[in-house]
Amino acid sequence: MYYVCNTINFASFTATNIKDLNMTIKPTTKSAEKMPQKITQTKKIFAITAVLLIVLNLYVFITAYPETYTPSPGITTSGSILAKDFSAYYVGAWRLWHNPSQIYHFGALGGAEPVTPPHPEAYKYLPSFLLIVSPLLTLNYQQALTAFDIVQFLFLPIMAYILYNLLGSKHLIIGLLVMVIALLLPLPIGQWGLFPSYYWQWGEGQAKVFLTFLLLLSFYLGSKGRPALSGVALALGFFDVRFGLLAIPLFVMYNRKTLKIAATSAFASLAVTNVMLLYPGMSGGFVTMVFGSGITTPIYYYALIPFLTLMALIVANLKELVATFDYKGALNSFTGIKQQVK
Repeated sequence: MYYVCNTINFASFTATNIKDLNMTIKPTTKSAEKMPQKITQTKKIFAITAVLLIVLNLYVFITAYPETYTPSPGITTSGSILAKDFSAYYVGAWRLWHNPSQIYHFGALGGAEPVTPPHPEAYKYLPSFLLIVSPLLTLNYQQALTAFDIVQFLFLPIMAYILYNLLGSKHLIIGLLVMVIALLLPLPIGQWGLFPSYYWQWGEGQAKVFLTFLLLLSFYLGSKGRPALSGVALALGFFDVRFGLLAIPLFVMYNRKTLKIAATSAFASLAVTNVMLLYPGMSGGFVTMVFGSGITTPIYYYALIPFLTLMALIVANLKELVATFDYKGALNSFTGIKQQVK
């Protein structure tokens, strides 16, 4: 009797466990099979959307190309006819190497300085940006403007890849909306077509795509555990201080695990690349510019490219941002983070 009972119990135990095991494995296997398919589908949708947006942007680029040759008021509020915005970078880069104290001087100085009729735009960024633009001095002004636009256009596919990596875990619609804002930014205002931000970005030879690329690169490197390089990218993108400051919360969020390294790298890179501010007359010109035309410069259409891209990323990552700065866990109910039991 004792032997029979043991046999029955063992058989019952085995059958029950096998049944439970089958029930557990089947749904897990189906879920595992569906996951790669979903990821592949999401990648395809992102890729197709990015290609369509970049093709449309190419059309805008071609449409705006004749504008690069035309001195006009552009979208300035004063209505004054000036050379394109790129003239500020081109002439500023020349002055950096030949007349550093006059980088922030508005207007032409004559002499051997490059001529950009009727006169160049005022330079309003940190001098670090002029180091990046300096290689373009090997070309004449018009060639340099076109080359700068082309290089920035080539950044668009890289920006799409970065956005996919930053937003791949978000809802598909959120990722696509942010990509549309960053890569095309349609604004149906009637004047200058559906895409005025990118029309004037290309037409003026502006630097806002390059700026957006550097800030996105900083976030990407931070998310991949490269805090030192993330700090360098942020420092390079800090040449327009307005958007550098706006990017800080996202920079902290993406580098939250190694923030000390990232912050040290950013501060050091910012100091090294702008050390020329110590040159006599340059710092004074910078301060005069900031408290003169700098703080009164409006947000033009092309400035909406980095501004709305950063704002879209902030909204898309709002819970993560709140959790990053909510050290005491007071907003756990909003972020969805469960407080650990000690």
